[in-house]
Amino acid sequence: MVEEVKKNTSPKEDKQVVEGKVWALLSYIGILCLLPLLLKKENKFVLFHSKQGLVLFIAEAAALLINIIPVLGQVVFGIVFLVAGIYSLVGIIKVLMGEYWKAPYVSDIAEKINI
Repeated sequence: MVEEVKKNTSPKEDKQVVEGKVWALLSYIGILCLLPLLLKKENKFVLFHSKQGLVLFIAEAAALLINIIPVLGQVVFGIVFLVAGIYSLVGIIKVLMGEYWKAPYVSDIAEKINI
């Protein structure tokens, strides 16, 4: 006997999730986060994940600049890339599962982005 899981989403949102998975997945792959932001911003699922991907990308770019500083910059760079990598991996898994995932701290910043 198979149990159905009830979702709190409307059929329109389900359609957006199915159609937006590939684009939302791109959101967590570095600079590719810009493609969904520019091409699929009408899809709420894609936009949600793209904003988080953009925040992660900006953090990675900032860490790359900080990496110029000897020792301290390299430590910060390593930590930021480790955390961003883990967040990106979890984000990709959540996208493939069709879920909206609020990444700690990242989602707070992402929600403030108006596109």
